[in-house]
Formats: sequence, structure tokens, C-alpha cells
Amino acid sequence: MAQLSATADLSTLGPGARPASRAEAAEYCHRLARRHYENFTVVSLLLPRRLVPHMEAIYAYCRWADDLADEVTSPEESLELLDWWQAELERCYAGEASHPVFVALRETIREFEIPREPFVNLLEAFRQDQRVTRYASADDVLAYCRDSANPVGRLVLYLGRCHDDQRAELSDAVCTGLQLVNFCQDVARDWHQGRVYLPQETLLRAGYDEAMFARGEYNDAFVQALREEVDRAERFLRAGEPLVSRMPRELRLDVALFVAGGLEIVRAIRKLDYDVWRTRPTLSKHARLRLLVGSWWRTR
Repeated sequence: MAQLSATADLSTLGPGARPASRAEAAEYCHRLARRHYENFTVVSLLLPRRLVPHMEAIYAYCRWADDLADEVTSPEESLELLDWWQAELERCYAGEASHPVFVALRETIREFEIPREPFVNLLEAFRQDQRVTRYASADDVLAYCRDSANPVGRLVLYLGRCHDDQRAELSDAVCTGLQLVNFCQDVARDWHQGRVYLPQETLLRAGYDEAMFARGEYNDAFVQALREEVDRAERFLRAGEPLVSRMPRELRLDVALFVAGGLEIVRAIRKLDYDVWRTRPTLSKHARLRLLVGSWWRTR
């Protein structure tokens, strides 16, 4: 909704705005996180208190970038604003942050020695969304996930002070799996935004064409195509599951919940017999509580 968009703050927080104090920046990110993300309160309750402000700063960065990509009037304007956002990121790394998100993020970057790469990669994915609306192959979709999803997991590894090649590979599998699940869950929503993230090769193999998309047609071809993509998502999530036991104890429950939540959406899609045109599969409060208890038991 436009009134909840970070871009609603552009007039006061855009280029030329006065620098925010550290206290103002922290409060701004805190409010933004809870205003936008319905699960953030639950996630933050499970995090060590000392990590919550840092997670809020990272979330605020991602929220702004996402809104600059999707909440403005044209792809050209989005690209211009994303360039501005990257320039602000560079100023942040140069110690010249003024925007409240970057004033807060600067403290996180400094304390956890986070490199530019994850933040820049996320912006590349948002730029790609302005230019690319179809993906020819599964490999093309996975390449998109490397920028759109995997950097988030790597940022969590930095917050846990446990980033290494092995954990990064497992984290990438989890994040890619979650992104693929989201693509399967949001077929209708993405179509209405002019985007199709299901690989064209999968759709062609099943016999599901663009005209069927336009009609929101649920048929055997759609079931075949979505089943293939749901199975792919599950394979990535399963491949990344060992990350849970290799995280610091204080972060295991959070990671376990993300994996379990993705797998639960996989089950929900299958329970709907893949008819995500009529019903977007989500997790009820009861299901979330069950996942929380189950994940706690497995990680205790």
C-alpha cells in the first residue's frame, strides 16, 4: 500500500535531507521494520537483544530498495532511484552517511565487518526486475536468486560472526529455496505485476503458454509445471537444512524456522493440488505456533 511505502518518505529523506543522529536512525529503522513486516516482531523476539537493531537496519535497507523498485511510477524512475540508493551506500562505506537507514547501517557494517557485496547484489536484483520479466531457464532463475535472495542469508551469517565458505553455501541453498517457494506461492501476484518467474522451459515442457497465464487457467499443464518448480524448491531447502546445526546456538531457532516455514508452504501448495491461482497458500497462526514449537524442540 502506498501509505506504507518507504518511498512516502522521499520528500523528507531523499537527496539533500539533513543528516540523522544515531538515535533518530535507530528509531526510524525500528518503526519501519514493524510497520512493514508482519513477521518481524516474532523474528526479533527470537533474536538476541543485541542483534535486533542491526537486523532492523538491514531490513530497512532492503525495504527501501524494494519500494524504490516497485512503488514508483516507471522502471526508468526506479533505476534512477536505485542508483541514488547505491550512491548513499557508497557514502555510508566512506563514513559520510546522512540518511537514517545508512546512519544505522554504518554501525552494523563497522561492528560486523560486512563487505559491500551483499548490499550491492541486492540492488542488482532490483534493477533486474525493471529490465527482465521472463526467465528462459531454471539456471536463469537461479542466477537471479543469487542476487535477490542469497545476500540476505549471508548478511545473517555476518551478524552471527560465522560467515565461511561452507556455511555460505548452505545459506545460499536455504535462501534460494525460500525464493523459489515464494515464486510458486505468488504466481498470480507476480503475473499481475507483469512478471513470470517460473522458467519458460518448464512451462513449455508442460504445454502452459502465455495465453493461459492471462486467463489464470488452472489445468493439468499448470499442475505439471508448478509441481516441477515446487520439487526444485524443496530440494534446495533440504540441501540447506544442515545449516541449522552449524549456526551459533543463539541463531539456530531463527534459521530452523525459516527452513521449516518454507517446507510448510511447499506442503500447503501440494495440499491445494497446486491451484495457486485461486488461493495463495499461507501459514495460519496455529501453523506458525506449531512450527515454532517443533523447531524449538529440534534445536534445543
